Amino acid sequence: MKLPRAIRLDPSDAFVFARAAEPGEWAVSGSFLFGEAAPEAMEPKLRNAFRSGFLGVDSFGFSTLAVVSMASPEDRERAKIALAQGFLTLGAPDEAAAREAADAELAFAASLCDHPEGTLIAVERRIEEGALRERFRTFRQRETNAGADRLHMLSRAFTFHETEGEDEEPQERVDLVALRGKDETS
Repeated sequence: MKLPRAIRLDPSDAFVFARAAEPGEWAVSGSFLFGEAAPEAMEPKLRNAFRSGFLGVDSFGFSTLAVVSMASPEDRERAKIALAQGFLTLGAPDEAAAREAADAELAFAASLCDHPEGTLIAVERRIEEGALRERFRTFRQRETNAGADRLHMLSRAFTFHETEGEDEEPQERVDLVALRGKDETS
C-alpha cells in the first residue's frame, strides 16, 4: 500500500509553520483541524497550515509537500496508533473513536496516493460558500535525457515539434553578429 510522507525540499517549512513535520513521517490531510476555520482571524503561521499544510501523524506538525511512499501494514498500524493518540489529545471521547477516526484519515490519505511512488502532492485549502474545500495537485519527476550527465539529465532547454504544411522558409531573419555589434557601440 502507499501513504503520503512528509518531505522537506528546503528549510522553509520550519519558518512558515509554527511546528514543522519531520521529513519522512507519515502524513494525512489534516483538514479535521480546520472544521470551524476562519482563516482571516488566524495568526499567519496557522493560516499557512490551513492553506497548504499536510499534517505529520507523529509530530502533528505541518509539511508543505508529501511524497507518495510504499507503506507496510506495520507502518500503517504505527501511523494509526500515533494519529489516534493525537485524536485523544484533541478530545476524542475514547480510544475506539480515536482509532476509527485515524482509520478514516489514513484511508483518505491512501486514496491520494494513486500515483507512482515518489510523486509529490500539494494541498490547497480554502473556505468556499461556507464549506472547507481541499484541492490536491501532484508533481512528478521529469523524464531524464538519456546519455546526459547528472547536471543536465533533467534539463531541456528546447523542444521541437514537427508541423505539416509549413515547409516555406521563415520570412524573418535575425543577424546575431550585427546585434552584438550594436550593443558594443552604444
